[in-house]
This record gives sequence, structure tokens and C-alpha cells, in this order.
Amino acid sequence: MNARLADRLATVFFWLGAVIIILLLAALVGYLLFQGGRWLDPGFITRPPENLKAGGGVGPQLFNSFYLLFLAMLFTIPLGVGAGIYLVEYAGKGDYNPAQDLPQGKKATAFLLGVINLSVETLASLPSIVVGLFGLLAFVVATGWGYSLLAGALALTVLNLPVMVRISQEALQTVSGDLKEASLALGASRWETIWKIVLPAAFPGLVTGAIITAGRVFGEAAALLYTAGMSSPMLDFGDWNPLHPNSPLNPFRPAATLAVHIWKINSEALIPDIRRVADGSAALLIIVVLVFNLLARWFGRYLYRRMTAS
Repeated sequence: MNARLADRLATVFFWLGAVIIILLLAALVGYLLFQGGRWLDPGFITRPPENLKAGGGVGPQLFNSFYLLFLAMLFTIPLGVGAGIYLVEYAGKGDYNPAQDLPQGKKATAFLLGVINLSVETLASLPSIVVGLFGLLAFVVATGWGYSLLAGALALTVLNLPVMVRISQEALQTVSGDLKEASLALGASRWETIWKIVLPAAFPGLVTGAIITAGRVFGEAAALLYTAGMSSPMLDFGDWNPLHPNSPLNPFRPAATLAVHIWKINSEALIPDIRRVADGSAALLIIVVLVFNLLARWFGRYLYRRMTAS
């Protein structure tokens, strides 16, 4: 096989893979919208669910999903980006090797780097149900909070942190070393170089990591069953006191997200219009994820242009 034929075959396979992915996504979105799109109306999106009666909506569950996303990303993004900065800019490269003849300080740093990499890889391989059980013991029982949005946000942070760390690490590694050296040569400190040069240059990759982790927050159910709970109190959207039990902003209240609500109604089957609520919730969830991804990418490009003046 000559080189030109091999190149053409590889191009065909690459295009075929891309087309298959697009077709799968189009089929999934089309099926969900066909089945559940007809049930989407302002009443369904804003009304609370009904117990044992038909005609309920998913308003509180939709709000819980966005509020949980905000709380989870409040922990995930700073921790993930901070860990990525440490691994790329401060910890150096390579794994710990006891046989290496290194100074004591560098040997300790290399050992810490190996521990961090092993921890990230181990956390990334944990099933979400295991993270949920850990969250039940650590954030629900040990803290005394009970089922709460904050416990769910912390469990999702444990679940998403390895992804955010790896994506942040890869994004920061793509920044040209010449930019860093030029900044340092002009008198900027190491932190000023990271803050004003490295982070803006790596911003598109960091936005990608944030979008991926946010999508996992929207779609996660297993970890939240054991931490955030499967039910919500009657919310008073006129009460914005975060310490009130019925306030929607109270992070210590139990809260069922849209994904958990879909699982719950399908498993219990206690309402007569279960198919309407399940199909409508699934269609609404996929629409929210798509719109969020599009808006996040647009906002990321806008911020990147503002930060880089390009």
C-alpha cells in the first residue's frame, strides 16, 4: 500500500468517525425532542410536580439543577485550575523515582507530584455510585447536614475534580514557553506571568474543561441520590433568605435535580401521566445542556477576546 492510498483511507475513516458521531447525536436529540418536545410549555417548565396526580411540572427540579451547578462549579473550577497551575508551573515534570540522585527538596517535590498524579488517576476511575456513597458518609452523615444541595455539590466536586485538573493541566501546557520567558524578562513576577499571560492564553482550554464538568453536573444522578436526595421541600420563590428552610437559595435543604427526578418517576411510577413527565423532562434536560454549551462557548470566546485584546 503506497503512502497516498494510506492517506486517503485514513482521511475516509476520520470523516466516517466524525459523521457517525454527528448522526448519533442528531438521532438522540431528535428522538428525545420528538417524544417529549410536545409536552414542553411554560406551565410544565414552571409548575411543581404533583403527588399521585396528573398535570405536574418540573419547575423546582430545573431550578435545583442550575443552583447545584453553581455550587459545584464554585468548588470545582478554582480547585481544578489551581491544581493544574501547581502541576505545570511549580511541581515540574516527571514521576518520583527513589533511585534518582536528587537534592532533598526536589526529591520531596517529585514524590508529591507522583502522589498527586496517582490520586487524580484513581479518582477519575471511580464510579459515580462509589462517590455517592462516600458523599453519604462524609458530607451527609459526618457533617450532620443530612441530604442537602451542599452535600451534593461537594460530591460532584470529588467526581469532576480529576477531569478539571487534567484538562487544566493540558491547557496550561500548550502555552508557549517563549511567552513566559518574555514576560519574566520584562520584569514581571512569576505570579504576574501566570495571571496575565498564561491563564489568558490557556483560557479556551479552561472553558472547555468547565463545559465538560458542567455537563456532567446536569446529567449526574447516581451520586446525588445519596447526597442531595430525591425530594424537595415546598419552595417559596418570594423568600430569598438563604437560611430559611423553604428558601430556594438555602444550600442545606434536600433537592432533587432534573436527572434525579427522571429516575425517580420512572422507578416509582406513582403518577398517572408518567410518560408525559418523563419524556418532557428528558427533552427539557437535553435542551438545557445544548443551550448551556452554546452559551458557555460564546461567553468563553467573548472573554478571551476581551482578555487578549484580539
